[in-house]
Amino acid sequence: MGPEALFVYGSLQFPEVLFTLIDRVPDHEPAAAQGWRVVALPGRPYPGLVPGTGIARGYLLTGLTLEEWRVLDAFEDPVYELKRLNLVDGRHGWAYVCNPGATVEDHDWSAEDFQARDLPAYIDRCAAWRRRYEAAQQAS
Repeated sequence: MGPEALFVYGSLQFPEVLFTLIDRVPDHEPAAAQGWRVVALPGRPYPGLVPGTGIARGYLLTGLTLEEWRVLDAFEDPVYELKRLNLVDGRHGWAYVCNPGATVEDHDWSAEDFQARDLPAYIDRCAAWRRRYEAAQQAS
């Protein structure tokens, strides 16, 4: 069985991205993790989560199936590792956080800038990735 809930803070907080990857938007509620920062990653439109001052805000996705966990895990960049976080309201959530030593930018990532500048092309990239993923799954 997969982890109980996924804390999303970057591209996966956009319903269009989730729908493109797993055909639905799981149940979700606003959530936050203290002691974490959502930072820009060099050359990537999506962010990373690193320890830092402040509060990382996002959503807690619940009710993911094991297959949906597999898809999201395969989709995520190797720069991440799955880590269980304590959320400010006392709940827990798993999150894809940057591996120690990952190269990150000095500035925070902006969901608003991503939505305005990168979201349509990113959805296209997600759809192409999913087609490749499903073809590979059928071939194996």
